[in-house]
Amino acid sequence: MPELDGLAATRQITADESLAGVKILILTTFEVDEYVFEALRAGASGFLGKGARPDVLIEAIRTVARGDSLLSPAATRGLIARYLTLDDRAPRTPPGLVDALTEREREIVALVATGMSNAEIADHLTLSPLTVKTHANHAMTKLGARDRAQLVVLAYQAGLAGRP
Repeated sequence: MPELDGLAATRQITADESLAGVKILILTTFEVDEYVFEALRAGASGFLGKGARPDVLIEAIRTVARGDSLLSPAATRGLIARYLTLDDRAPRTPPGLVDALTEREREIVALVATGMSNAEIADHLTLSPLTVKTHANHAMTKLGARDRAQLVVLAYQAGLAGRP
């Protein structure tokens, strides 16, 4: 991109309150951990390599557009590998951050962190998909997460998500 790179453009878009509903899917040739982390920190909802097949790209666009998050398999592998090397003694989140969540919200956030969709969580917990979405949205609001990708990161940081 001639003026800005994708991360800078993402930061500008997510900083603009008038664009609050815009979802960002990063399409890149660089599927390296630091770029994935920076994209998520900047507010991207999805991250996909440029080598993705057209049908995968179309489904990724649909996934991000409906408010879900998506990471390419390579980005997911890197994120999990990096997470597993973290020092367990290091503080994960500010104390009390997840205290505002109900038990059901914590349960749903943990399942979101496994990569399950709202429909899959609903089947697993015998709830309606709308109920799952409501709990996930309440958790996102309470935790200050812009989207499901950030919710997953917070779930891992808070220890709500089990190690794979």
